[in-house]
Amino acid sequence: MNNNLKTITLRHLFIDKKQYIGIEFTNNPAIDNILKLINNVKWNNEYSMYVMLNNKINFDKIFKLFKGIAWINLKYFYKDKPVNMNIDEPDYSSYKIKKKNDNNRKCPDEFIDKLQVLRYSKNTVNTYVNMFEKFMDFYKDIDLIEINETHIKEYITYLVKNGASYSLQNQSINAIKFYYEIVLGLPNRFYFIDRPKKEKEKLPTVLSVEEVQRLLKSINNLKHKAILVTIYSAGLRISELTNLKISDIQSDRALILIRDAKGGKDRNSILGKKTLEILRKYYIQYKPETYLFEGQKGNKYSVTSIRNIFKKALKNAKINKEATVHSLRHSFATHLLEKGTNLRYIQTLLGHSSPKTTEIYTRVSTTNMSEIKNPIDILEI
Repeated sequence: MNNNLKTITLRHLFIDKKQYIGIEFTNNPAIDNILKLINNVKWNNEYSMYVMLNNKINFDKIFKLFKGIAWINLKYFYKDKPVNMNIDEPDYSSYKIKKKNDNNRKCPDEFIDKLQVLRYSKNTVNTYVNMFEKFMDFYKDIDLIEINETHIKEYITYLVKNGASYSLQNQSINAIKFYYEIVLGLPNRFYFIDRPKKEKEKLPTVLSVEEVQRLLKSINNLKHKAILVTIYSAGLRISELTNLKISDIQSDRALILIRDAKGGKDRNSILGKKTLEILRKYYIQYKPETYLFEGQKGNKYSVTSIRNIFKKALKNAKINKEATVHSLRHSFATHLLEKGTNLRYIQTLLGHSSPKTTEIYTRVSTTNMSEIKNPIDILEI
């Protein structure tokens, strides 16, 4: 680090139930002048520092403006966490609370702080903390800083011998590397850890068009039908459905806005005419206030409840396949492909980063299969 650089500390503040970035530094005219170049920066007397709304654009702008000028120290904290902010982010403080009579090692606070600063998703935070704590418990009597590459290889070997999946092995490695390389800032000394061979890709379960129709027709409850119709007709993940807000249904553009999906990305998907008709009937009857589909207390609809709805519909429709709610997303993509939709458009609708992920649907589509003449049919038997 350049010793001539000034230091700026960014703090995570809640002011009037909104998230702000607090910009703290010792009196310095140069920094003061640079801050005046940023729109919407204002002085806050309560904290005696400049503040601006906490969003990715402002966050990135600070780093860009002060690059080579100041060393930015990230030290987020919450003053008074407001109630009902409708922000789907992990409760980071809960990870720092040690349960009574719990002899297991607790994930270091700096590990959790770094996950928070980097805005990792709730699922990733849960996974990383869980994986790293299991790793720590494996070496209860060794200080973390003393653990080396040999120890880590030994732990991964232990996972393999105990039947850990390819995914779990990789998650464990990623969590371990996150601590040593991202949190502690050590060199990438663990890149030579052997990664497990990827398991053979399994084809997704896909329902036929006729099966989807039977499934949806079997549902009498309007809310339940609206939920599964929306998932299928827009190719949504179950978490994307529960996160939908009323304002995300853009009927004038025939689009559904999916915010902060996998990888923190926003995207649009298509809004079918029949979907819109069902959603309008549902809205009139149920009158949701914030989220499109709400539970009894006005919070997000339960993921478990959606799975139960699908399971019951599957049974009522007499569909004997090992399908899940996610099968509706797979079916959406496959049916689009079979109707001649370009694979690139399907990739965009699903929010896949790589076209290779979308290409799997070419292997489950039956369009080309139906054109193949079976040799048995030309035999006189």
